Parts: sequence; structure tokens; C-alpha cells
Amino acid sequence: MITVIENARVFDGATWNEPHRVAMDGPVIVAHAGPADVVVDAAGGTLLPGLVDAHMHTVSGRPDLEQLVRWGVTTGLDMAAWPAEFVDRSRSEAGVAQIFSATIPAVGPGGNHARLPGFPAEGVVTTPEEGCAFVARRVADGADYVKIVTEAAPPAGMTQQTVDAIVHAAHTAGLLVVAHSVTTGAFDVAIAAGVDVSTHAPLDAVLDDRTVQRMVEAGMVSVPTLTMMRGTAERYAAAGLRYEHARATVAKLHAAGIPLLVGTDSNSAPATPFAPRHGESLHDEMQLLLEAGLSPTEILAAATSGPARHFGLEDRGRIAPGRRADLLLVDGDPTVDLACTRSIRAVWLAGERVR
Repeated sequence: MITVIENARVFDGATWNEPHRVAMDGPVIVAHAGPADVVVDAAGGTLLPGLVDAHMHTVSGRPDLEQLVRWGVTTGLDMAAWPAEFVDRSRSEAGVAQIFSATIPAVGPGGNHARLPGFPAEGVVTTPEEGCAFVARRVADGADYVKIVTEAAPPAGMTQQTVDAIVHAAHTAGLLVVAHSVTTGAFDVAIAAGVDVSTHAPLDAVLDDRTVQRMVEAGMVSVPTLTMMRGTAERYAAAGLRYEHARATVAKLHAAGIPLLVGTDSNSAPATPFAPRHGESLHDEMQLLLEAGLSPTEILAAATSGPARHFGLEDRGRIAPGRRADLLLVDGDPTVDLACTRSIRAVWLAGERVR
């Protein structure tokens, strides 16, 4: 069945185009100029690729994924979920946001993550040998990438040698490595190990120029999750954590040309320091990135084509023939008012309009 959207200004994931037709043949965007089975008149709205949350957590399964797509988020990059059966079931849910997952993350023996209720013992890694075995289990579980919680040093975190071993084993297996880093010391560990993506931004201080330069030289990508950083800093202000450090770091990363991706750390877990709402928080995150100095176009690319490119999701993130027909139609012009991304008129998942 051919569905055509007419009269929409189109952001294709990289550039803006004047109003024109966008056609879907089943689950795929196609080049089509003939008759259509369904015609949607966008009446001056803006058509975007489906949004991607580059850091979220599937805790409740389908309800979380329903909440994502309700806000135009058609893909979620889950950064910790277990057991494998739950992850597989969440991946296969129909009519909701599609997720990819790290499954179980690697954590040090003394950090907060190791003390989370129900955290799997196999995720606690103390030696390089255990790190290699950990990666082998993630490969067996079908993880889409590997997640490491870096801390500055033992006893809370892993030794540098252990983190190095995990990164090497993951790269040997062809998997990206994402590092949870919320302090400047944790960034040092992650950069030294050669991780591909850092997630979060430091709350203890602003990253210094040398650290930022090392990230540039390593080709790292950042998912700063300012929504989570702000919520955490407000809760733990007495401990000296400051949201301003995270925002200033993002401004430095942006100025240095480090790719930034939109991610929220959205979750529905009761034991986390802060729980951004699935879907809705991605629109909050875009506003915070705007305040940190990014342009609306840069932010929309960081929420669509950017995550798709850096995480190897070649079938989505752009409005182009052959790509998956995940689309978001909103009222207004996001280049004038980015908040209009909340004015959602329609969402399509693989060519199916979400009701």
C-alpha cells in the first residue's frame, strides 16, 4: 500500500527541504510520483525522521516502549536490561518503539550499580579475565553493543587494565563500547581504554581542554544526557554536584567538534537517582542542548541521523528512499521554535500510522 504525505516541509536528517511529497510503500520510504492509496495533507507541518533516544532503559517492557512512540521516539538504544528473555521480548514488541540493547552492563564491585536491587552478579567484573568472559556472554546474549560503568578507580570501579580488556574484547567481537562516566576521573578511565561513546557529562567539574582534545583524537562520541544530569545534580547538590559543570562541558565538546547525540537516560526504575519520563524527556533534552549552544538543526540531526550513523543503524534516521518509514509529523517550524516537536500530529512506525 502506497501512503503519501503532501505539503510538509521536510527535515531529512541532515538538511531542510521545501514542501514536497514523501511516499511510503509498506515499511519503506520510496520515490513515488503516481497515485497513492492513502494521502495525508500535512498542511504546512514539518516532517522529521522518527526520533532516536540514544540512552534509555527498558524497565517495564511494552509500557515504556508505548510511551516512547507516543512522543515520536521510534527507536530506543537501551543501555542496561536483563534477563536476556526480557530483552528479546522487548525487542520483538510490535506497534511500539523498536529497541536495541547492551543487555547487562559491566560494573565495578563497589559502585552504586553493583548495589542495585536484582543486579546480576555476572555484571560485576573484577579482573581482565572476567572482563573477557563478560564480553563473551554479551555476545552470546545478542547484545547490540557493550556498556561499561567506569569509575575513577577501585574499590568502587574496575582497574584500568580490566576496563582495557573489556574494550579490547568487545572491539574484537565487532561491538561498540559505551562508557557511563559521570565524573572527570571516570572520563580519564574511559578515554584511556579507547571506548567509542561516552554517556553522561561530569557533575564534579568541567572537563579540561586536554581531556576534550584526547576525546577528539580518539574519535569519541558523546551522549551527555543533560536531563539526567540536571535531575541528579538537583538531588545531590549538597554533595557538590553541579549541573552547570555538565552544561559547560557540553558547550566545550560542541565547540571541539565532538559528535553529540540526544539521549535522556529515561527509565521507570524506583532505585535510580532520577527517572526521566520515556519519550517526553527527549524533548526536554533537546531544549537543554539548545541552551548549551547547539542549533535546532544540529539537535534534530543528533536525534535522528546521528545515532543511526554512529550506532550502525543504516536502515533509519533519514528520510530517503530505501530507509525504514519511521516518520514524525509536527505542527510548526522547529528552526523557529524547537519546542514545536511536542506538537505531534502523526507518527508512523515502519509505514504503519500509530493510532
